[in-house]
Amino acid sequence: MADNGLMSLGADGASAAAHALSLPADDYGNDPRLEVMWAMKAYNHAEVYFNLISSVDPKFLKLTKLDDDIYSSFRETFKDLDVKLLRADDLKSDEAKEVWRSFCNQFEGIIEDFNYGTLLRLDCERDYTDDNTIFATRTQFFAVEIARNREGYNNAVFKPKCPKS
Repeated sequence: MADNGLMSLGADGASAAAHALSLPADDYGNDPRLEVMWAMKAYNHAEVYFNLISSVDPKFLKLTKLDDDIYSSFRETFKDLDVKLLRADDLKSDEAKEVWRSFCNQFEGIIEDFNYGTLLRLDCERDYTDDNTIFATRTQFFAVEIARNREGYNNAVFKPKCPKS
């Protein structure tokens, strides 16, 4: 459905949508059309990322220029967080929100669109589905996915093209 929505925009419409999504959120209020564009952009990002970790060995992926800093700070802040199988409360409980807010805010102005909405898989061994997806900020996405890549959890979805000998 999201693919049909984007295709129906055409090249000029897609370009206009991309420009609109780059403007400050305060310029829009609660425009439902914008919410649909954000959802389509988040869905497309999730699809591209899953295809990437399915076809490229995740341990070699570098998601940002700041991967080392993000990972180090993430593991200092969230020493015991199970990134293999997240629970909604790991991101959405009142206590978790406070810790995440502090963690994410340190990257304001450093990570482009640090609080941009994106989709995150709860169980890293599964694809994006309704019951396996949670809405997260871009910084949360980077932190969790960098940890999953470095700690080997995303290997479960990696499908090498050539069989190992």
